[in-house]
Amino acid sequence: MSRRSSVQVPVVMACCAIAFLQGCAKSVRNRPVDAESAVLVGAGDIADCRDLAGAEATAKLLEQIPGTVMAVGDLAYPDGSKENFECYDQTWGRMKARTRPSPGNHEFHAAGATPYFAYFGAAAGDPQNGYYSYELGTGHIVVLNSECAEVGGCEAGSRQEKWLRADLTAHPAACTLAYWHKPLFSSGSAHGNDVSVKPLWQALYDAKADVVIAGHDHNYERFGLQNADGVADPAGGIREFVVGTGGKNQRPMGAIDANSEVRNADAFGVLKLTLHPNSYDWQFVPEAGKNFVDSGSGRCHGSPGSSQSPFQSLPRSRRGVGRSGAHADVLP
Repeated sequence: MSRRSSVQVPVVMACCAIAFLQGCAKSVRNRPVDAESAVLVGAGDIADCRDLAGAEATAKLLEQIPGTVMAVGDLAYPDGSKENFECYDQTWGRMKARTRPSPGNHEFHAAGATPYFAYFGAAAGDPQNGYYSYELGTGHIVVLNSECAEVGGCEAGSRQEKWLRADLTAHPAACTLAYWHKPLFSSGSAHGNDVSVKPLWQALYDAKADVVIAGHDHNYERFGLQNADGVADPAGGIREFVVGTGGKNQRPMGAIDANSEVRNADAFGVLKLTLHPNSYDWQFVPEAGKNFVDSGSGRCHGSPGSSQSPFQSLPRSRRGVGRSGAHADVLP
């Protein structure tokens, strides 16, 4: 080997390492999606008329990511009014035509969340319910209303819980995802766990659903596979993401829940889920100027051989890259 070649080899290897560490998020975000795959992307806790900088930062991310947008509650602050939705419209409203929303508690600061349902129209489901479902690629997506008091409760036997079980029975799919505003599990200091939605989680667990996405706490958190009681269940559990990072503000974490795998409380951003016929990829895409990312893959419970698959969960997380290299954000 020539002297020139021997110099080039370590240089090339170094460049590849740097490209992997620094370009990981960009390469995953821009990776082509095959014809059988689909993208679901979004967050909750979004546009505050008093300061739209965060919502604008995440809206710019959505403009670069094709796919269906999930707006996961508390979309228009402070009160979900018609005027507040005009502020939402300036930011995430640019993606309104491809948005499927769920309501949050701030939407119901306005009686019956009337401005929310008026703004989104049929895309928000029946105004008497605020819950609905749709197909995305080969997956089934369920959108629920965690404002339980507004829809006759969320307990077992409630109208929403019975509808959910019927919907899941009628729409068997290899991959089933659900999103609503208030998380069953959260380490956020402001709100934390909300047990009122536990029966909805149980119905999803019984139907072998794969992923739940929520907001409410203004931070990002990823949980390992677990059941409705918070017990780790690597074979049949649901993975939950808390993505209250749409732009409102950020809040610190509190006491850490069991099975919490990754947390971040200083970056706005969106969660991108790429749904394949039998699996899904996840990636947290941060606002410009922030380095925190979290990505990984999971096999769907309804896919062939899922209980034996080594592909059950392959998380990859980091805060960013500095002179000392990549810093893992998988916290104890």
